Order: sequence, then structure tokens, then C-alpha cells
Amino acid sequence: MLSSSENIGVCVVSRLKLILAGLFLFISHFAASKAAGVRSIDQLQWSPLNPARGVASPQAADLWGDRKSSAATGFLVKFRPGFESPPHIHNVSYRGVVIEGLVHNDDPQAATMWLPAGSFWTQPAGEAHITAAKDKQSIAYIEIDNGPYLVHPKEQAFDNGERAVNVDQSNLVWLGANDIKWVDAQQDVKRAFLWGSTAKGQLNGSLIKLPAGFNGQLKSEGSIFHAVVIRGHLKHIKQNSILNPGSYFSHTDDGSLIEVAEKEVVIYVRTNSKLHILSNKK
Repeated sequence: MLSSSENIGVCVVSRLKLILAGLFLFISHFAASKAAGVRSIDQLQWSPLNPARGVASPQAADLWGDRKSSAATGFLVKFRPGFESPPHIHNVSYRGVVIEGLVHNDDPQAATMWLPAGSFWTQPAGEAHITAAKDKQSIAYIEIDNGPYLVHPKEQAFDNGERAVNVDQSNLVWLGANDIKWVDAQQDVKRAFLWGSTAKGQLNGSLIKLPAGFNGQLKSEGSIFHAVVIRGHLKHIKQNSILNPGSYFSHTDDGSLIEVAEKEVVIYVRTNSKLHILSNKK
């Protein structure tokens, strides 16, 4: 039997271990969050999207989240030139934005509709379809609200009530400062709403067009902010990083400070409230 002083010593040691363990987890989480703040496409680790197809599978790289888990995730998919999948379904719905090349995604019997960079499409869970790329490497950003992202045979098709959407980049509707009150009128910034609601706490996705010479910040009123460069090159000021198409950045409480050089930039943003686009140049 332990004495009172020994019992006190054991309690102190136990509490100290718990505190140190909690501190370790906090530091690990903070480091991981900081590391995940900016991800250049040049630094991504690629792996087969559908391992069952071996070398015939497109390659994929997670930008945020983990597509093999149950959480929401955003990832890139790289298609080899001339790729065409067999008819198949997915267990979850997804959204896609073309970053490079030409992508076709539709029913197996549908006429080919090649979507260029900046185009947007959705694929409902359970709907049989094919995905193809034209005569050069194509890259797309794929986003799911829950995972894991799996591929199943077309024989397992089902109707989940959703309908697919294919929007060529030439059909996007761009709104400017005269149309949207939370866009800074000092810059020729435009926004194309793609899905969701900008009400507080509601998820939504948009394409943002920033003009050459833009210097400012993107700041969401919500707790979620994920951004992917679709076209052009921008500088993430805090990380001192040049982000090419396919690169990713999130933001801290004070927003993401970015700068656009000589040509306009288009980015995709996922957030859960209104997004303010503020210019530092007056």
C-alpha cells in the first residue's frame, strides 16, 4: 500500500504526463495546420486514384483532407493523354474544376463534351458515367463533402436524386463590385457562383477572378476556407510562395494576403459564409 505522499507523487506524475501528451498533440496539430496552409503543386505526392486499375489509373494527390477517410476532401487528379475510363459509379457525389487540358465527364452514351480549363462539373453518387481526357495531360480539382472516395462497377448504379451539371468556362456568369457588395470596388475583381449558399454557416463554392496587379486579401466570415489556383500565378505573401495552377492555400483569422503579378488569376474557393475580397491598393 502506498503512503499519502507516494499517492500524491503518483497523481502529480500522471497529471504531468497528461499535460505533456496534450501539449504534444496541440503542437503536432498546430504544425500540421501550418504546413497545410500552402501546398504547391510541385511538392505534392501522387498515388493511383483507383489502385485496382494499376498503371491504367489516373494519379491523385490530396490538397486538404484525406480522400480515403470519411471527411470532406479536396484533391487533384492527373489524367494521362487520351485517357478514357470504363463506365463506373462512385459511392459519393463530387464536384470538379478543370485546371489543365480537356476533360469529358458524362453518361456513357452522351456525345463528347470537352471541358477546357476553368470549366465546372458535378457527378452524382451512383450515376454511371465515363471520364476521359484528350490528347495531352489533363488535371482537375475534385471535391467531396464526405468520403471515402471509391469506384464501383456500373452494375451497382443507383439514383440518389441529384442531377449532373456540366458548365463550360465560356458559360460562367461573372459578377463584379457593382453586383456584389462584399467585393472591393477599387479593383476589377469578379466572382462566379457555382454552388451552395453564402448564408452564415452554409457551404458554397465560387470561382474568383483577380486582375493583374491585384494586391490584397481574401477573408471569409466563416470557419472554412480552401482555395485552389485554377489559372495564372499568384504570390502568397505570408508564406513568400509563388503558387502555380493546381496549388492550394487556406487562411488564418486575418485572411490570406496575396498578390497577382502580370496576368489575371482565377482561383476556386470553398467556404461556409460570405467571402470578402479586399484590396490593399487605393
